[in-house]
This record gives sequence, structure tokens and C-alpha cells, in this order.
Amino acid sequence: MGRAATAIGLVLSAAIASATAQTVPVPQSAPKRDGVSGPPTIIQPKLPGSAAVAQNTATVASEANQRALVERVNAYLSNIQTLVGDFVQVGPDGARTEGQFYIQKPGKVRFEYKPPSRVDVIADGQSVVVRDRKLATQDLYPLSQTPIRFLLADRIDLARDTHLVSVAADDVFVTLVVEEKQQFIGTNRLMLMFGAKDFKLRQWTVTDPQGYDTTVAVYNLDTNTKPNPELFKINYDNPDLQNTR
Repeated sequence: MGRAATAIGLVLSAAIASATAQTVPVPQSAPKRDGVSGPPTIIQPKLPGSAAVAQNTATVASEANQRALVERVNAYLSNIQTLVGDFVQVGPDGARTEGQFYIQKPGKVRFEYKPPSRVDVIADGQSVVVRDRKLATQDLYPLSQTPIRFLLADRIDLARDTHLVSVAADDVFVTLVVEEKQQFIGTNRLMLMFGAKDFKLRQWTVTDPQGYDTTVAVYNLDTNTKPNPELFKINYDNPDLQNTR
């Protein structure tokens, strides 16, 4: 997979240990960004096929429990208006990259990759770009065509706004699996993992239509810092930056 495909895999976000309550080691998020918490170790999960996911949904004790878990996740995500933190990404080829991310609702996000990577991923509420800092080029995508759009909404209802195919929990993680099917693209699968005790976001995995996984763990999360609005600006005027996909 190319640079843009891997980076947009991050933008197409989200996460899961399998519905059989398989766990994926993820660090606990540090409460402050100025803490000394180091980058996490990621082990990429192997997602079962759709039939297996549906069959194993019963790992959560009851439908009522599943609804309660989803409501807790909805409340956590909806209450976040800004989020700043660090991330570690493992791509389909096993390559590991790190960086910082910034979220400002509604619709804005930026992922800055540390060198030697030269990529930034930016959403301004309408579009998403994968920008190459060295070449000063970017690939442009409609935000409406990426699953990240619902995570950046002011109010989030995963059961209503997504195709939620699995909910599972153990003593460490609550995991939700979301699928999105697009006629000309195929099916993306999104796995979200939250701490079982505090329901804070820990990790996500996106599986693209070809079956490639991109996994991201987040840490040093800060919901108090308001990002600079300049971080989310996309240059639409420079013709060299209009490589629209």
C-alpha cells in the first residue's frame, strides 16, 4: 500500500479486539500531556469475518448490556469537544510511525507524523487531505466519504449513525466494531477500543476493503487544550495541491 492509502487508513479510523473478547495490549492513557508516559506497544488484532463477528456478539451477557455499553461510549465521545494527544501507528506492512493529533469538533482533525515521515492528515469540516510536507502536494478526499465523520460530529449515536456489527467487553477493554459499505470502494471495518473502567479511547484499527489493517494507539490525552484553528486549514487555491481523489 502507498503512503496516501496508509495515511488515509488512519483517517478512516477505528478499532477492536475481536467479539470473542480477545484483548490487544494497549497502554493506559496518561492524564496529562506533560507527563512522562512513553509510546505504547501495539499488537495488531486479527478481525474475524462478518459472520464470525455476528455469531460471537453474544460474548456480552445481554442485549441490554450491549446497549448500555454503546450509550457509555456515545456519551464519552459526544462530551469531547477538543482532544489533543500522541499516537503510534502500525501500518499493514508493520511499519511503525509516531506523532501528535488534534481534534476540534465539529469535523476538524489533524495528525502530524514525526520525521522521517513527511505526512500530515488534515480535516477542515468538509474535506480530508493527506499532505506531503516535502513535496508540497496533497491528496484530497470528501470528509463525508470517510467513517471518521461520525467521530467528529457534535453528538454521536453509534447505533443510529453507523452499521454497528459487534459489541464486546472484558475486564480491560470495551470494543465496538463498525462496518461501512460503499458501492465502488467496498467494505471498511472500524474497531474502537475503550478502557473498561473509564471508557476513554485507547486504540482503533481500520481494515480496508483489501483486508489490510492500520492500527493506532493514542495516549497522553488532553481534553482541556484548545487547538490553534490554523492547524485545520486546507489550501484549496494552490493548483499544485489539488490532486483530488
